[in-house]
Amino acid sequence: MLARPAALHLLLPAPPPHHHHLAFALPHPAPPLRYAASPPLSRAACSRRARRRAPSRHGCARASAAAAAVGSGSGPAKFSVRIPVGDREILVETGHIGRQASASVMVTDGETILYCSVCLSDTPNDPSDFFPLSVHYQERLSAAGRTSGGFFKREGKAKDHEVLVCRLIDRPLRPTMPKGFYYETQILSWVFSYDGIHSPDCLAITAAGIASFHHRALSEIPNKQTIAGVRIGLINDQFVINPTTEQMENSELDLMMAGTDSAILMIEGYCDFLTEEKLLQAVEAGQVAIREICKAIDILVQNCGKKKMVDAINLPPPELYRHVEDVSGDELVNALQIKEKIPRRKALSALEEKVIMILSEQGYVSKEGSSAPPETLADIVEDEDEDEIIVDGEVDEGDVHIKPVSRKPPRQLFSEVDVKLVFKEVSSKYLRRRIVEGGKRSDGRTPWELRPINSQCGLLPRAHGSALFTRGETQSLAVVTLGGYQMAQRIDNLVDTEESKSFYLQYSFPPSCVGEVGRIGAPSRREIGHGMLAERALQPILPPEEDFPYTIRVESTITESNGSSRGCLALQDAGVPIKFPVAGIAMGLVLDTQEFGGDGSPLILSDITGAEDASGDMDLKIAGNESGVTAFQMDIKVVGITLPVMEQALLQARDGRQHILNEMSKCSPPPSKALSRYAPLIHVMKVKPNKVNLIIGSGGKTIKSIIEETGVDAIDTGDDGTVKITARDISSLEKSKTIIANLTMVPKVGEIYRDCEIKSIAPYGAFVEIAPGREGLCHISELSTSWLAKAEDAFKVGDRIDVKLIEINDKGQLRLSCRALLPDANPESDSKQKTSGSTKEKAPQKDDLIKMATRRTRRKKQSESSGAENATTKTLETSAAASQGSESAKK
Repeated sequence: MLARPAALHLLLPAPPPHHHHLAFALPHPAPPLRYAASPPLSRAACSRRARRRAPSRHGCARASAAAAAVGSGSGPAKFSVRIPVGDREILVETGHIGRQASASVMVTDGETILYCSVCLSDTPNDPSDFFPLSVHYQERLSAAGRTSGGFFKREGKAKDHEVLVCRLIDRPLRPTMPKGFYYETQILSWVFSYDGIHSPDCLAITAAGIASFHHRALSEIPNKQTIAGVRIGLINDQFVINPTTEQMENSELDLMMAGTDSAILMIEGYCDFLTEEKLLQAVEAGQVAIREICKAIDILVQNCGKKKMVDAINLPPPELYRHVEDVSGDELVNALQIKEKIPRRKALSALEEKVIMILSEQGYVSKEGSSAPPETLADIVEDEDEDEIIVDGEVDEGDVHIKPVSRKPPRQLFSEVDVKLVFKEVSSKYLRRRIVEGGKRSDGRTPWELRPINSQCGLLPRAHGSALFTRGETQSLAVVTLGGYQMAQRIDNLVDTEESKSFYLQYSFPPSCVGEVGRIGAPSRREIGHGMLAERALQPILPPEEDFPYTIRVESTITESNGSSRGCLALQDAGVPIKFPVAGIAMGLVLDTQEFGGDGSPLILSDITGAEDASGDMDLKIAGNESGVTAFQMDIKVVGITLPVMEQALLQARDGRQHILNEMSKCSPPPSKALSRYAPLIHVMKVKPNKVNLIIGSGGKTIKSIIEETGVDAIDTGDDGTVKITARDISSLEKSKTIIANLTMVPKVGEIYRDCEIKSIAPYGAFVEIAPGREGLCHISELSTSWLAKAEDAFKVGDRIDVKLIEINDKGQLRLSCRALLPDANPESDSKQKTSGSTKEKAPQKDDLIKMATRRTRRKKQSESSGAENATTKTLETSAAASQGSESAKK
């Protein structure tokens, strides 16, 4: 029994270096492992089975590498190289970790360490128009010495930030893959150490490029491009390569860029209305840094690179392209001229089915051949039971069964998958030729013309803000919701701080927007990426939190899709005071126009549709206004573009944005630019930081009682003394403002407080609440103009009086007076006191005299009337003696 081809390298010793095939002494030699097809079938419909018998990748490139490692006998070799990046170096190491993967690298920047591995499947997948590449990136909290604060301590679903990094890795790698390579490829990246200074996302792009894609790179993937990635910041008008997190806090630009030593593959980022010229300068600075990294990578892979799997590339037969063009003919040209998307898609689908039926079922007959009726496959293929075929009517003696070979022209059959791939390429070729030669696109526009625009606001009466933006066959419904701090989006990242976003945009792309049936569930990576691009585009135009203390949530649901669409009308309809409106546009590219009858110069397309995106060479989304750019994202389908091409695209996009902004100003009905009556009310007030605890109370008791008493939605306090009150109506808001103001007020001597409640009564006076939680002592001598033996004689708990603050002692205790606000009840005694001088006015105010009189009254326990008289007499006598003593002292 023979071993399967994929396991031969495990059963037999490695071949000598100069041999290319393994030889076996077998009773029945097996045929060579190659794609076999009979001459008339070219690539028959059974080619999928042949592909399954394709040689394993382990039998070619990996076998020699394994033999070399075993032969050395010295253990795994470790290769490393230091690459200068900006003002420091990054360390790249390979060969000592992850040795069973196709390739693995460790990249170190400071104390940030990222590990990246690449693996290929043993057998190829069925051919398709989409390279089977999957990328996973994870920031493990242990890298920063943390663990998850939730119930589940193990990292699970990728966070939005990790998804964005996955896209940054995937997008520059995919266009560099050769056509016809169908081995499933998986790239895994983990952050193992993070120092809080050097960001790992730009390292992940470079690590994946080193491990995966180079003609002599670490893995066997047959790619001929070295790929690296960097981040560019703009600090003090200077471009900084891979800036630290502290430097990025003061940067005007955050640009992530990937490319080769000669071309740009991907850019993405955001800025604060930088001009196109400044953005191009940043890209140029990044390209210089990438070129230096690529040169350093070449030194590394010369020592440890693997042989590429060039033999694994499986392309459709070259003649199939000509046959598809012959069969489709003018029908394909006419289908591409249909302006509406859905009818055009149905026409192309019907034509594709026709081409597949002819080339994979009936068989193709060249136009030069006979026009005889088509033969079936059974008429073409020989019957295995027949021992002989008589040629040209020759008959042997005794032979009575004669079957001459058919005179009909041979029919060629091709696999269905190959026909589909070629039909898509031919359709793209015809579309590009129509644009270049005829100057018209599928919907009849010129390369610089934009689709018609229509917009309206206020569609949803209960939403805080809404807008419907339609551009051609693309339509977006945006809804804005305003709320307090509790609506903010919390972020769990590697930094050990609680971070939240007060503005976020969520993008939805349901299958119904393209007239299809599909899965509905968690947001896709595409939805997360497009939502972040729109969020970054709108961030610079939002007001500061001090002026607009709301949390803003924007939901953008694509109801029709045939291209991209961006706008900010929903924010204006919600009453958000944006600085100025912005708009976005998607730009396309036909790079090699000479192939399609042009002069060879690149052709830039403005406001591309879905078909132009799929068939073109670039998708550049850029947002901003006529003054500058706020966000940008570029994906390409060729092996890089140059700076002059990008400059032309940016300048043409600026004209397109200006046109869109002019059309947005014609919105009908226009945005309300005022807060909705259904939006919550938010009031911000400042208190002294040391007063915040008075609002919160023990265990939050006070703040919870305020919320329950007033009916507000929430009260948020900050360490800096900022207090935010969120309420649904003005009455509850004002009530809570009053309570908090009273709690945190700073009393001043001489202030008068009206209608204050007596909270408790003591023998020496009454405690009066001048504000919620703030009480002061009104001494018994200050409760009335007449003498009182006990405070209960005139007042009880719950009574309300007016008081005046007359003193604040060193401990912050308040001394109040009710008598200071009362009129004098005995005018005669008042006149006598005026004649005797100011000393008589001060005598009754002395606390020691009052206390002495009170103690004497308690000891005697006489009746209320006689006690009051005796106390008054003794007090006056003591006061008179004191006055005489003071007067004699003066004399």
